[in-house]
Amino acid sequence: MPHTTAFARNQWYVAAHAHEVGRELLGRTVLGEPLVLYRTEEDGTAVALHDRCVHRRYPLSEAPTRLDGDRIVCGYHGFTYDTTGTCVYVPGQKRVPRTARVASYPVAERDSLVWVWIGDPALADPDAVPRARHLDSPGWVTVRGMEPIDCDYGLLVDNLLDLSHETYLHGGYIGTPEVAETPITTEVDEDAGIVRVGRHMADAECPPFYARSTGLAGRISRRQDIEYHAPCLYLLHSRIAPAGADGDDSRAFRTEITYAITPSADGRVYDFWAVSRDWATDDAEVTEFLRANNHTVVMQDVDALNLLQRSLGAERAGYQELSINIDTGGLAARRILARLAEEGDKPVEPVS
Repeated sequence: MPHTTAFARNQWYVAAHAHEVGRELLGRTVLGEPLVLYRTEEDGTAVALHDRCVHRRYPLSEAPTRLDGDRIVCGYHGFTYDTTGTCVYVPGQKRVPRTARVASYPVAERDSLVWVWIGDPALADPDAVPRARHLDSPGWVTVRGMEPIDCDYGLLVDNLLDLSHETYLHGGYIGTPEVAETPITTEVDEDAGIVRVGRHMADAECPPFYARSTGLAGRISRRQDIEYHAPCLYLLHSRIAPAGADGDDSRAFRTEITYAITPSADGRVYDFWAVSRDWATDDAEVTEFLRANNHTVVMQDVDALNLLQRSLGAERAGYQELSINIDTGGLAARRILARLAEEGDKPVEPVS
């Protein structure tokens, strides 16, 4: 595994959960680009600007920088920018230098996620944002969070596409022996940049994560169907039912697990996570249980990936990793990410 996965710049990435972006300035770094995010006062449209004042590079997301209406007033010397990044005021003179502007990034808000486009803005198509409609659809309840990880984002992609690690890393929460023992099926759509990995367990132990939240006891049928939309969105369609009732939807519990995998910088990634359910939607205890337990699971991954990155950084030159069948989806994702990065480095052909 290379220590650094190249960034695919001409792609949409999640910069925040929608509830994180408001009238307080929010700083995030995506693909090495520092961003400041906020919402306009009148209609609440999300705005993303470069998070450095042109004057002395003061971070616009940091106090005492503030909003004046929809304009950002730099907290260092008062340079003021509108929502397009154009500087409209400088101190001590009436003329604003022509070059006084910061980059403005295309934003698309979909399914309670705020997506940004760091590449060529002419190529930003909001209709190309992959969807996770369950995140804010009626009849679904979602718990969510975000954790930064000090690892290459390709390591997080690997982690999520190979769920056999649940048996060992997440035992006592979501892992049971059957997850590692059950063979996977893998489908790859190279052109669309989608990898699908399925694991169907007809007779499995019910892990505590589901036993305590659904009330199911005894053996279950368990389906894990992954849908990874490179480079950013990961969907895990989870379905459990009593063993022998796999075809009976009236006895099944569906859970949608969503991850947005956003490279922050070299060796650093944002892990946006969410768990959505369409059962026990009025039960606050179930909601809190799923929030707390999934946060624990996420932090187990965070600790493991931080450790793995440090280990890889100390690895001797020429080390060759070993891949097996469970790595098929992750290896396909690596190929797609490498292609997307390479395509993003090519000059855009002019339209005739």
